[in-house]
Amino acid sequence: MTQGAGQGPETERTATLRDFRVPGYVNETGPYAPSTHPGDVAPPPDEVYPEGYPDGYTATERDLPVINRGDTLQVPVEPAAVPAVQSADGPGPLYVVGDVHGYFDELVTALREQGLIDADGHWCAGVARLWFLGDFTDRGPDGIGVIDLVMRLSAEAAAAGGYCKALMGNHELLLLGAKRFGDTPVNSGAGTATFQAAWLLNGGQKTDMDRLQDHHLQWMARLDAVEEVDGYLLVHSDTTAYLDYGDSIEAVNDTVRETITRNDADEVWDLFRKFTKRFSFRDEGGADAVRSLLDTYGGTRIVHGHSPIPYLLGEVGSEEGEEGTGPVVEGPHVYADGLAIAMDGGVTMAGKLLVRQLPLNS
Repeated sequence: MTQGAGQGPETERTATLRDFRVPGYVNETGPYAPSTHPGDVAPPPDEVYPEGYPDGYTATERDLPVINRGDTLQVPVEPAAVPAVQSADGPGPLYVVGDVHGYFDELVTALREQGLIDADGHWCAGVARLWFLGDFTDRGPDGIGVIDLVMRLSAEAAAAGGYCKALMGNHELLLLGAKRFGDTPVNSGAGTATFQAAWLLNGGQKTDMDRLQDHHLQWMARLDAVEEVDGYLLVHSDTTAYLDYGDSIEAVNDTVRETITRNDADEVWDLFRKFTKRFSFRDEGGADAVRSLLDTYGGTRIVHGHSPIPYLLGEVGSEEGEEGTGPVVEGPHVYADGLAIAMDGGVTMAGKLLVRQLPLNS
């Protein structure tokens, strides 16, 4: 694949202050102050890898453009849902959550709509089972608040006979790396790179780093990378790179945890780099890529986050604020011959933070 000008892994560039801003928020005027600088809007996606991410992409540049939430169409909020059904005869209903990226308020709203938490933010779904697909922090205003909520709900759900669990996303690896290794150079395959620079380029929030504590780091480091539940293979990234880490779910999860535990910056960077790969299931041969994972790890369908549905569909929000434009996401995206379910609704680009029960009703 061809590279976007100046964007490929063969090119290094010097980061500027603009790189370290998140669209819609300007750090130098106070945490999360609304931006008034047109230059804070990230470049449109056709300027960043116009033909998709190249093979061997190493996330030294901004991972995905973030479109100013104020410039795009907001998706209407659905009516409140009936509380999750509770069953004493077997496992409770299964729910999955797409990428949250620090949008705490949107997460609370979505969980309430599905009847999983009450008006006070506490678990009210009994024996229901809830899986987060990773990417809790970066880009949005309150990543640590999101992690704290998920950790608390995990305890409350377990006490009620259900569970709330989470997978490892590439942004968990990025935050872990930025905290542990900072500006230590790593072998990026494209010159000098550091976790700190990559974290800032991909929406790292100073307030998250300031509030990050040891128990957050320990929780993230223990997350599984792959799980199979009710015939659904749950992963964060739409990539076959998981196959590089083992031929069983247990082997992959053990290898990922061991890699993080060894605390080698280059090894963790390579893991992070592989978890940033995307779009393996989208184009010709995508269904076969899904089958390679299902055949190895089990399950009949794969459920993932990571790649926003507007990008999978080739639809992105307008940066001109034109009425009627924007990424309209009504729900999960089913593709790859019906074998893949995408759950990242694109909350960072005024899409939708998706929380859905499986199996899907439509």
